Amino acid sequence: MEYVYAALLLHKTGKEINEENLKKVIESAGGTVDESKLKTVIASLKGVDIEKVLKEAAAIPAAPAAKGEENKEEKKKEEEKKEEAAEGLAVLFG
Repeated sequence: MEYVYAALLLHKTGKEINEENLKKVIESAGGTVDESKLKTVIASLKGVDIEKVLKEAAAIPAAPAAKGEENKEEKKKEEEKKEEAAEGLAVLFG
């Protein structure tokens, strides 16, 4: 995760995201660099428009919030149906 954070920090400051810069950021934060992870992150970020990805990621939380409200309404309706069913049974055995 620290490699992604370091890459985001480099992006934010306008620095090139390369092995040398990523290594400097991680070491300056007191981390130990794993060369294989470093190479993997660099390779994974090749050709990625980080700005576009960040904008898309910022839009994602809006959808689950709306879905959460929908789920609350569904649960409320289910509870009302259960209560109505219980009232109906009470009449039979009442």
